[in-house]
Amino acid sequence: MNAMEANDLRDLYQDLILDHGKRPRNFRAVPTANHEALGHNPLCGDRLNLYVTVDNNGVIQDAAFQGSGCAISVASASMMTEMLKGKTAAQAAHLFDYLHNACTGKPADANGIDSDDIDRIQALSGVRDYPIRVKCATLAWHTLQAALKDEKKVSTE
Repeated sequence: MNAMEANDLRDLYQDLILDHGKRPRNFRAVPTANHEALGHNPLCGDRLNLYVTVDNNGVIQDAAFQGSGCAISVASASMMTEMLKGKTAAQAAHLFDYLHNACTGKPADANGIDSDDIDRIQALSGVRDYPIRVKCATLAWHTLQAALKDEKKVSTE
C-alpha cells in the first residue's frame, strides 16, 4: 500500500470512529437483558452500562449500552454492539482477543471473523500508536467479558 492509500484508509477509519462517536448505535437501556455490567475507565472518565441478551442456545440476541466517554470509547461500544448480535459468547471472546491484539500491536488471529468486523476493529486499532487510548477502545469489550461472567463491574485500572 502506498502512502496515499494509507492516508485514505486512515481518513476512512477516522470518519467511521467519528460517526459512531457522534451517533452511537444501540445507545439505550435493555430492561430485559439477562447480562449487564458497568465499565469504568478512571483515567479518561469513560463510564458505560452494557446490556446483553443471550438466548437459551447461547446466542447474543441484543446488545446495547448507555453512558458517556470520549469519542473512541463511545465508538468502540457502538461498533461492538453491532458486531455482537447473532454471535455466541465464544465468538465474542474471539473478537475481543482480535481487537485487543490489534490495539496493542500484537499478531491478531482473524480466522473465523467476517470482513466487516475486521474493518471495524481495524478502525479502532490505530490507538496502538497512542497507548493511553487503548483502554478507551477496549473498555466496552472488557465490560462485555464481565457481563457474560455475571460480574457487575469492571475497571480498566
